[in-house]
Amino acid sequence: VQLQAFGGGLVQFGGSLRLSCAASGRTFSSHIIGWFRQAPGEERQVAATISATGDRTYYTDSVKGRFTISRDNAKNTVYLQMNSLKPEDTAVYYCAAKRGDWWGVSLPNVYDSWGQGTLVTVSS
Repeated sequence: VQLQAFGGGLVQFGGSLRLSCAASGRTFSSHIIGWFRQAPGEERQVAATISATGDRTYYTDSVKGRFTISRDNAKNTVYLQMNSLKPEDTAVYYCAAKRGDWWGVSLPNVYDSWGQGTLVTVSS
């Protein structure tokens, strides 16, 4: 599966953005999708993940209650709704896909396919 992330931009503290991850390929609906982010000088870390059917999600603690991940398999798209944004959310956001079970969904190295990244900048 090939992925393309878009929707990033510049937003003020407390604002909102919705990222989209569009996928090509017939097997999208069988993939777990994760949103990861990487700030300058830091390692890539998970923000949120969603199961293939959308019935299971995972959020890292720092985004719980502010971010919502969802998917529309008919449109081959996963979304990340980001509310109450903070300057520390500034990063390049990547979507990634993996097949198989839920084990290790927060780990970047278990994902097989990656999108190109979209920059989110939150000003204070």
